[in-house]
Amino acid sequence: MDDQLPSRKAPIFCSLRYGLCLLLHFCNVVMMSQRMCLSLTVVAMVNSTDPHGWPNTSTKNLLDNIKNPRYNWSPEIRGVILSSILYGLMLGPFISLLATGFICQALGWPYVFYIFGACGCALGLFWFILFYDDPKDHPCISVDEKEFITSSLMAQVSSNGQHLPIKAMLKSLPLWAISLGCFAFSWTNHIMFLYSPTFISSKLHVNVTENGLLSALPYLFSWLLGILVGQVADLFLSRNMLRVITIRKLFTTLGLLLPSFFGICLCHLSSGSHSTIIFLILASSTVVFCVVGILINPLDIAPRYYGFLKGVTVLIGLTGGLTSSTLAGIILKQDPESSWSKIFFLMAAINVISLTFYLIFAKAEIQDWAKEKHTRL
Repeated sequence: MDDQLPSRKAPIFCSLRYGLCLLLHFCNVVMMSQRMCLSLTVVAMVNSTDPHGWPNTSTKNLLDNIKNPRYNWSPEIRGVILSSILYGLMLGPFISLLATGFICQALGWPYVFYIFGACGCALGLFWFILFYDDPKDHPCISVDEKEFITSSLMAQVSSNGQHLPIKAMLKSLPLWAISLGCFAFSWTNHIMFLYSPTFISSKLHVNVTENGLLSALPYLFSWLLGILVGQVADLFLSRNMLRVITIRKLFTTLGLLLPSFFGICLCHLSSGSHSTIIFLILASSTVVFCVVGILINPLDIAPRYYGFLKGVTVLIGLTGGLTSSTLAGIILKQDPESSWSKIFFLMAAINVISLTFYLIFAKAEIQDWAKEKHTRL
């Protein structure tokens, strides 16, 4: 089998494929901004954000009431609303929360959805205009780039039409370990990010603008840490310093234990704003270690079926996210005094159980059911 890459070089500058990647990046940013802005606007929507019923000072101004209408939503209802937000990227939520606070203060929370919705429509229009199914049909692509993409696709190994080994997948303990780890990752991710504005508002009692700035910091650190973690993992692999399975288990351990540790520390801190924000950033950003752990592990055990397994593990993970955000709202309603302690201790318990199962059964070798089968003629 010929594994050589195409000899023709495609243009780098003014490249259509790079332009589409950049457009897709902006689409992801806006998409996640539309989802994550709700976690802060819900703070501005309700009558009070403190479990004891501290008055919202903005209600003293009639004009502000017109810009920011209030809804009498209980913590349980807010948990159901936040559970509808799906997991995604880090840069979009950082920009979203950073801008949402200022928009709520200046224009009112409804304009948050108008502005980000308009941005999504504009990017969607560009996507419909610039995206084509086949590079041969694209009117703007250069001849060299078209031939480069076409030859690259021809060099790829095509599937021989084998059916998905569903039974073998269901019996695969490494796959179940990844799925359980994704469940814990999504549980932690939803708690730390979706409820950060609510936690900051209830503990520090800041206005919505300051809340937006403080809530955006964990996303910025997560974005930067994610880039660093990827480089470190590649360094370990390129220099053969650690085995693949060791890297997956190491970073998964860091991504599940560190948020649990810092989250529990948040329950025992004093009311100082600096220490609270520092530990909140650490608890929220360290979950990104899982990106080079359990989140990429399906590619190790079954590269042929990575797309399918990625969808399944993400679906299982979203189940954890939906459950955690809804359950957190119920806990906040029933026991406001010790609610955050219960939320963080429950998160830590789920992470430890999932991590233990993952460390025992996780693999990084291609499984037998994922290997290509050759038939003799």
